[in-house]
Amino acid sequence: MSSPSILHQSPLLNAVIAGLQEVKGKHITILDLREVPHAVAGWFVVAHGTSRTQVEALAHSVEKLTAEMVDEKPWGKQGLRNGEWAILDYSDIVVHVFHEEARGRYALEELWGDANIETLEEV
Repeated sequence: MSSPSILHQSPLLNAVIAGLQEVKGKHITILDLREVPHAVAGWFVVAHGTSRTQVEALAHSVEKLTAEMVDEKPWGKQGLRNGEWAILDYSDIVVHVFHEEARGRYALEELWGDANIETLEEV
């Protein structure tokens, strides 16, 4: 991990990260939006998979581990069937799981460049 500053601030955030790591999510990035005016959430967590099947597996793993670890379910979820981009909305944490090619097109990290951004080392 590049910096311990963001992690361990939220049990839900830690469960999201665990879910992504369990299925070998790539380039897991946490955008801390808490100090960004008018942000839609406290955190965005962005990761990608190298296949449509992995994108779906990553989203399902996050859903499973957040339920098991912190008894949380997403308020909303979209994109789970197309395998290009899945979103899990936990209100204060929004998880974006992309197919590798789609991630570059959307460039969320660049859109929220004023956020504190931390990229985790792959495990």
